[in-house]
Amino acid sequence: MPKPRKQIISLDITPYYHCTSRCVRRAFLCGQDSHTGQSYEHRRGWIEERLLLLGQVFAIDICAYAIMSNHYHLVLHVDTAAASQWSNREVCERWHQLYRGTLLTRKYLDKEPLSDLEMEAVEHRLGLWRQRLSNISWFMRTLNEAIARAANKEDNCTGRFWESRFTAQALLDEKALTACMVYVDLNPIRAKTATTPETSKHTSVKLRIDAVKTGQQSTQPSTLLPFGGNFREPKSKGLPYQLADYLALVDWTGHSIRADKKGFISDTFPPILARLDIAPTHWLYLATRFESRLKGLVGSIYALKKATDQLGYQRTPGVRACQLLFS
Repeated sequence: MPKPRKQIISLDITPYYHCTSRCVRRAFLCGQDSHTGQSYEHRRGWIEERLLLLGQVFAIDICAYAIMSNHYHLVLHVDTAAASQWSNREVCERWHQLYRGTLLTRKYLDKEPLSDLEMEAVEHRLGLWRQRLSNISWFMRTLNEAIARAANKEDNCTGRFWESRFTAQALLDEKALTACMVYVDLNPIRAKTATTPETSKHTSVKLRIDAVKTGQQSTQPSTLLPFGGNFREPKSKGLPYQLADYLALVDWTGHSIRADKKGFISDTFPPILARLDIAPTHWLYLATRFESRLKGLVGSIYALKKATDQLGYQRTPGVRACQLLFS
């Protein structure tokens, strides 16, 4: 039986999470509806635009994403340190980018005089918003609610648009994070809607490749968590490897899972795979079955047992799969 999100999302064990939302309707979220012939392709742009906006407003970084025909995948990093450093005014400005706020918070932003009692109410409200702006559930709610309203308006109907709130997997270590990001970035290739990473529309890997091609100053898009951090140093900001290594790994994996090369494994795999100490056969299995084979908590046996102890689980979920794939 799946664990509730509140028993999986714990920033004490990891700041990295894989989240997925699926559409409840028979009709596609995006793409072409084979029954009616109507195209919903433009909705991918809605989701991508809203997602990248939220990544700039929340204290939550976007590591990877892929927007598919009836669902989307995200790999998120919660940066609670950033939220704690924001001033009250910055918290208020960020929240008002998404919601109207209250009469008092609007007066606060406009620098209108407030009584002591009114200021106390504003500070209480801002404390609540500060927590919400580093909360994955609120991030997903703010994303899904906006898309559901827009889709319902376009379809001239009411009712549920998403199958459920969202599903979540905790990524406990560098191996799990890397495998999940590649799994997400290669979703269009596995679904045969793209042939290469650079043609995979509405994915984080295409956004990163486009930034490299256009020669941006940092060669990394500002809307995504950059590469170059250190997983073993909690204060280190960024993904724990280099961009070039990651793109090489995505490209190698994508070629290895092509339909015309089923079971093919190159003799020369990227150095990053060797550093992660994952066998190529296990890696390809992870890159194609990450979501179906692994549930809830994902990582090495050591990380898995440490997390289950912290969460107070009586059993260690997914221990056999993690032992096989990450040992």
